[in-house]
Amino acid sequence: RVTVVESGGGLVQPGGSLSLSCVVSGFKFDDASMAWIRQAPGKEREVVSCISYYGTSTFYTNSVRGRFTITRDNAENTVYLQMNSLQPEDTAMYYCAAAFGRLCDLDDLKPYNYWGQGTQVTVSS
Repeated sequence: RVTVVESGGGLVQPGGSLSLSCVVSGFKFDDASMAWIRQAPGKEREVVSCISYYGTSTFYTNSVRGRFTITRDNAENTVYLQMNSLQPEDTAMYYCAAAFGRLCDLDDLKPYNYWGQGTQVTVSS
């Protein structure tokens, strides 16, 4: 049985930081590209960041590049998203998703076949 569990969301003031974690089980972790995908109210889901199987390649959507950092620990089956300089427009539900046997894709959600339930990030003063 596959499980994908996110943690670390919450309320933060503009300019603040949060760190998200995602622990997975039920499939071979290092055979999956891992992504963080967010959905703001009234908007479509967007791939924020993605990391390759062994972490050698990382990808970011333009709006978060330089502020967010994605990493993974294959020994712990965990992927992280460090978010700095958060802005109100970063407010969204953040989902961890796995593209098993697939490469990262920032433009298409179809490769991501395992998803978590999401963790809410709210940036507000």
